[in-house]
Amino acid sequence: MNNGNSGCKPEIDFPCRWQFRLIGEERAAMIAAVGMVVDRSACEITDGNVSSGGRYLSVIVELTVADEAERLRLYRQFAADPAIRVVL
Repeated sequence: MNNGNSGCKPEIDFPCRWQFRLIGEERAAMIAAVGMVVDRSACEITDGNVSSGGRYLSVIVELTVADEAERLRLYRQFAADPAIRVVL
């Protein structure tokens, strides 16, 4: 079924709550990295999954983003921290 939107970016109404899933090896290091990027009191941090081998884990950071530029800036800052292996 083709609704005419294939290949297009979804329309997001800003400001909105946004979740970043951060994957790394040490929870404390990832939480510290979050604190370097955003005010921890302005976001919710919850534990995500642990890999089957127990080496990797995820944390979910939920916060309000004002616009697409802020969302992308936060993504880049999280991804640049060595404690964070992957940002989803």
